[in-house]
Amino acid sequence: MTQHRLTLVGKPGCHLCDDARDVVAAVREEVAAQPDAPEFAFEELSILDDPALAERYAEEIPVVLIDDDVHGYWRIDPVRLKSALLEAGR
Repeated sequence: MTQHRLTLVGKPGCHLCDDARDVVAAVREEVAAQPDAPEFAFEELSILDDPALAERYAEEIPVVLIDDDVHGYWRIDPVRLKSALLEAGR
């Protein structure tokens, strides 16, 4: 089974990032409970730690990436994220 990557890009003190983190955690739990659920390595990155990320995403955080492709930014929709994660696993 291929392991996919799920990445949350944000920064400390960002209330939208906190909200996105909660959505991502809940959706990861839901997806993991599915039979034959795809595997996702999760990583959280801060734009404060990486100048390249800051240059690319500073105006869009939080940003959720699935296998390095932008899934969404600012407000993360849990239904859309769950569908995208399950689709990536097919």
